This record gives sequence, structure tokens and C-alpha cells, in this order.
Amino acid sequence: MSNIITYPFGKVTIHDNFLIFVMNEGITVLPEYNEILVEIATTFFKNKKFVYITHRINSYSVDPNIYFKTSQIENLIGFAVVTGDKIYRDNVALEKTFFSKPFKSFTELNDAIDWANKLIENS
Repeated sequence: MSNIITYPFGKVTIHDNFLIFVMNEGITVLPEYNEILVEIATTFFKNKKFVYITHRINSYSVDPNIYFKTSQIENLIGFAVVTGDKIYRDNVALEKTFFSKPFKSFTELNDAIDWANKLIENS
């Protein structure tokens, strides 16, 4: 079972062990969006570990400073980026340096979901 929540900047689908965020075309992901992620973490994953999966099917920018605050979400244990775009894959190497937990990129959503479930299982 999953919950879907739509925000002005994108849509999140919440599953048992992970969430999948699809950001809207042309936005910039800003550090203040962490407040929403914290709210999701405390509402849907209270006392439970989870993984954040961003499915980058649209073109948008990410302020890498967001990851400092995201890393502080205690029950967030991993971050996955799913993209087939080479430019985004190259950016992931830079983004990863700002995040202090497991951070991995994938070209297929199912691979990211498998990784998230294994991360939860092994934590």
C-alpha cells in the first residue's frame, strides 16, 4: 500500500520502507524543502528507518546544501537517485560529497527499490 502526496514542487509516493519523489520540471530543490521531508519522516516513518529515492524524470536543479540537513534526519538511512541522463549521473558524484549516509545512483527504478529494501533489511 502506498500514499501519494502532491506538493507545488513535485509528488511523493510513500511505501513501507522508502519514498519516491518526482520533482516538477524546472524547479530548484532548496534546503527549506527539508521541512517537508522531516514532516513526512515523522508522519509516515515514525520509529522506522526509510530510504529516499528521487526519480529524476524531469529536468530540475538541486542546491547541494540541502543534503547537510537531509543527512540529519535520524531515521533516513539512505538516498538513491534514479536517472538515465548522463549529466545527472555526473552530478550525483558531487551531490554525494554533501551527504553523510549511503548514497547511490541507478538507471532503473526497480534497482533503487531493491537497494532500498536491502539497506533496510541489513540495518
